[in-house]
Amino acid sequence: MKFDYIIVGAGSAGCVLANRLSNNSNHQILLIEAGKTDNSYTLDMPAAMLSNLQNNKFNWSFQGEPEPKLNNRILQHDRGKTLGGSSSINGMVYIRGHALGFDSWQEMGCEGWSYNDVLPYFIKMENYAGGDDNVRGVNGPVNVRRPIPSDVISRAFLRAGEESGYLMTNDINGDLQEGFGVFDSTIHKGKRWSTARAYLDSVKTNDNLTILTETLVEDIKIINKKATGVNVKDKNGKIGFISAEKEVILSAGAVGTPHIMMLSGLGPKEHLQDNGISVINDLPGVGSNLNDHPDFVLKYKCTQPVSLWPKTKLLPRTLAGIKWFLTHKGMCATNHFDVIGCVRSNSKVTYPDIQLCISPVAVDDQTWTPLQEHAFQIHVGLMQAFSRGHIRLNNSDPSSAPKITVNYLEDERDRKALHNGIEIVRDLVKANAFKEICGEEIFPGKSLQTKDQLDEMINAHTYSQWHLSGTAAMGKYDNPNAVVNKDGEVFGLDNLRVVDASIMPKVTNGNTNCPTIMIAEKISDVILGVTPLKKQSLTT
Repeated sequence: MKFDYIIVGAGSAGCVLANRLSNNSNHQILLIEAGKTDNSYTLDMPAAMLSNLQNNKFNWSFQGEPEPKLNNRILQHDRGKTLGGSSSINGMVYIRGHALGFDSWQEMGCEGWSYNDVLPYFIKMENYAGGDDNVRGVNGPVNVRRPIPSDVISRAFLRAGEESGYLMTNDINGDLQEGFGVFDSTIHKGKRWSTARAYLDSVKTNDNLTILTETLVEDIKIINKKATGVNVKDKNGKIGFISAEKEVILSAGAVGTPHIMMLSGLGPKEHLQDNGISVINDLPGVGSNLNDHPDFVLKYKCTQPVSLWPKTKLLPRTLAGIKWFLTHKGMCATNHFDVIGCVRSNSKVTYPDIQLCISPVAVDDQTWTPLQEHAFQIHVGLMQAFSRGHIRLNNSDPSSAPKITVNYLEDERDRKALHNGIEIVRDLVKANAFKEICGEEIFPGKSLQTKDQLDEMINAHTYSQWHLSGTAAMGKYDNPNAVVNKDGEVFGLDNLRVVDASIMPKVTNGNTNCPTIMIAEKISDVILGVTPLKKQSLTT
């Protein structure tokens, strides 16, 4: 079997690449996905997102290594394993990230990745009604829902932000990327709008696109520093080689991409040798620079029956499910994250490093079952962590999961910012807007006030927001930790490119699905030899 381009991973980036490259009839494209096809209602129903995170049918469910600063707890890292990848199982949150975050990429040596450079691609990908029209797209394949916050708790959250003196933004993805506002989502007509829906469905029948599912890429075949194809194993255990005439493109995500690279002899020399792998190219940055967003949740009792808790009981839940199947409306047609607060942990931070979002129902940390009372919770997400982790091999067996160590809160600046975030929430719920509905702090509990007391809770209850990134980072050739250039091309090799969240030199200050799609849109133009988009070319 021979193809021009082999795309490894049909996730948030891979589906974009498959669409854009296959629209050129001169190219033969192969898209390889390790997971199954996305044919389950649980992937389509927005409110069913937790069910996909609680089993491994469509989820890699990677188990991390003990986290040194979190009591050596083992955290699960959920990653999509189906067409659409993580966009098929995530929380459907749509947020670009702050302009200054992208400008920092440029400052880190990634020429052409400033906010002005990436904005045209955000506009290109969107189909969005509302917000700041001058920077939002209306003709793209990604349908973006602008919610109208209707529940009492979400509305109180927005009013509390205003009362507390924070900025109010009409569009958190627009001109004012700070403050309190609505939380856009990738939901369309009551159903999840994954990249499989947005990009893949329309090209599945293209004669020049072949899609393989339940096929594991074991490694990349490299001859004379040139990627020539991939070795694969199908669901029946059959092993074979597939040739790529032009490029192998890794879009397997921040875990899968460095894993495949190291299995192929690309990575830190000593680590590869320790695992019995012949070193083709000593690239210390492969698997390094692992970024994530730590998450800590505060929970509060409601003094009035205003939470969603009663609707989560068996009978109402069943009726809501039936309504969704019949109409794609109602409680099951939303992710229940309608509002957001992007704030700064202290006055010295140049742009927001704390992301607050509120859920109108509180759940147990371990089981995610609703607390059996009227309650709500506020997530404190640390969006500019200084700590860095790594992905490493368990062994040389491609079917063995890699080792994931994020090193959460290893840098004391992260812990300080999280403490400040907790204090921000505690002050927020004291606003008049919450006076009639907010009761006792259930967790961590108002009696816990000292640094040591809160550190104990933080160590035991900080989790991941599942935004792993940065493990094959962009940068200049003379940067020893850089893996790819500004176009995603792997240093020291021909015909091998990386296009996914692993090339982010620093994670964006928001959920990573949206910027990952943008990355794939932008590099698709590079591969096709298209002149980079400029904002004026989309608005004139």
